[in-house]
Amino acid sequence: MLDESLLDAPERLTQADRRGLLRGAAEAGARVRTAARHAAEAGVGNLKPDGRPRAVLIAGPGAAATHAADLLGTLAGAGSPVTRLAPTGVAPAAGALRWELPGWAGSVDLLLIATPDGAEPGLSLLAEQAYRRGCTVVAVAPARSPLNDAVSASRGLFIPMATAPYDHDEPLAGAAPGVLWALLTPLLALLDRTGLLEAPPEAIDKVADRLDQIAERCGPAIVTYSNPAKTLASELAETLPVVWTEGTSAGPAGRRFAAALAELAGTPAVVADLPEALAAHNALLAGRLAAGADPDDFFRDRVDEPPALHARVVLLRDRPSGGLTAAPNARDLALGHDTPISELEPEEGGELETLAELIAITDFAAVYLALASGA
Repeated sequence: MLDESLLDAPERLTQADRRGLLRGAAEAGARVRTAARHAAEAGVGNLKPDGRPRAVLIAGPGAAATHAADLLGTLAGAGSPVTRLAPTGVAPAAGALRWELPGWAGSVDLLLIATPDGAEPGLSLLAEQAYRRGCTVVAVAPARSPLNDAVSASRGLFIPMATAPYDHDEPLAGAAPGVLWALLTPLLALLDRTGLLEAPPEAIDKVADRLDQIAERCGPAIVTYSNPAKTLASELAETLPVVWTEGTSAGPAGRRFAAALAELAGTPAVVADLPEALAAHNALLAGRLAAGADPDDFFRDRVDEPPALHARVVLLRDRPSGGLTAAPNARDLALGHDTPISELEPEEGGELETLAELIAITDFAAVYLALASGA
């Protein structure tokens, strides 16, 4: 059950935030600036790559590395050479995970390692394997982690992760807001230098500014009725979120939102891109998850029954390709099945700015839902 009174009690929210999730979301802009400074101090701005890499391989544990690869691949555009190396192992523990380079990886390829831990033996072994193959290695991880030594021994570039004092109070969640920006920002700066995407320093500054603006709009002191993140969290309570995305940048934001809901709030969600989502989820909305669906007697006594789970559509939009939009049909389908719909659309700006806004609002929403539901 969602404790809606908690949403408008800033002091209680702070007390409930044992994992530092709310602080991570609120300080995302500052984390971007610190991460950009670390990248600059590591010499990223002075790199002069000899052409673009044939492939960009990204390795790391958990949701943060997965989302970073998804975001970088999207920003790199059609024909993106970005590929995530999925780990294998018997458990998600740091010591159990292993990564392997593809058989074709070699001297014209770039390996990026992104981890909020840095103590994974498998990543150190991967850096050594990449060195033997002639791959260029760049890693972002905590400064005093074993991975630092492994990357240095592999003649790679190590960029210290931007951390906060409270990061070590509780185990870091892979979907935590601060973790994503701490790992993603240096990689944006690096791939800008390679020419794979556009993320110059001024664009990253704008991302930090946009994140600050969202923190002001969605912070714990802002009441629910004028706070888009709190409003979305309260709307998603005891529902199955059905996340539909439209526009290039909205896709990775929606996939991250679904993952954050599951990891942080314990709320399952499904996600798909428009217009295909209309066909993929039509049967789902027409079934027992529709708000009007009740196959049993309407007049039976429900006092001792848990509330029925119903779907709620969340539409994330960002500049549909070619100006064509499936949003009207999406609204018609949802409302035609008695399914409520929530919509988020960022203010105008560059691609990085609008992407950051969608991620920031949905991050705040996932955190508020987690705190208010006691997850």
